[in-house]
Amino acid sequence: RANQNSVRGYEVIDKIKANVEKACPSTVSCTDILTLAAREAANIAGASYWMVPLGRRDGRTANKTAANELPSPFESLDNIIAKFNAKGLDTKDVVVLSGMLSFNAIIIDLLIILCFKNKTTTCAHTIGFAQCFTFKQRLFNFGGSRKPDPDLEASLLKGLQTVCPDQVDSDTTLVPLDSVTTNRFDNSYYRNLVNSSGLLQSDHVLSTDNRTASMVLSYSRYPYLFLKDFGASMVKMANIGVLTGQDGEIRKNCKVVN
Repeated sequence: RANQNSVRGYEVIDKIKANVEKACPSTVSCTDILTLAAREAANIAGASYWMVPLGRRDGRTANKTAANELPSPFESLDNIIAKFNAKGLDTKDVVVLSGMLSFNAIIIDLLIILCFKNKTTTCAHTIGFAQCFTFKQRLFNFGGSRKPDPDLEASLLKGLQTVCPDQVDSDTTLVPLDSVTTNRFDNSYYRNLVNSSGLLQSDHVLSTDNRTASMVLSYSRYPYLFLKDFGASMVKMANIGVLTGQDGEIRKNCKVVN
């Protein structure tokens, strides 16, 4: 389960929800709060502003099975694209949404809304951290070769081997997905991919596969194109499996159903 222990920061949502409930009881759902918080967090870090449709309601159940079906950094691009397609997202969305937050050990994963909806979302990689176990095979035993991934940039490889030695106690060590602008939302993620400096194998393949390579190159060259397309993809993702009307509920406490 590549996403295990990767979600943090729900205490921020709890504080927001508590203040909203004081002002407008039983009016604003946890799902809407999460969706707005995701936009604000990205915007503060440097992303463009995008409009967020509101009016979602919260689910009455959580879906552990669906949570475990989130795209993993160990999966093939075919599988990742198929999972996106199953939610109404396309290959462009795969490339665009790979530019924001981490699959693993993210500071605050505002996008995963499984506690509040019955559908899944994914995360992306210009901000955040990965645990060493998610890419260690690229450093020491790529494809069972007992050698490093030959595509990984040499100086990056050397540094990663130092931070993530080939031993179990380094598996949960955190490494920034974008070491150039770690806390900034920008297009460095794509520039890294073009320079063979993508951390995860699932990211690296975006720069080599014919279906995605041209988009990676465009986003590496034109940061405003990435920011524009990112907002559009976020709106699409936020509309997955939305509950409205009499479906679901407005939770009073985001941790539990009413």
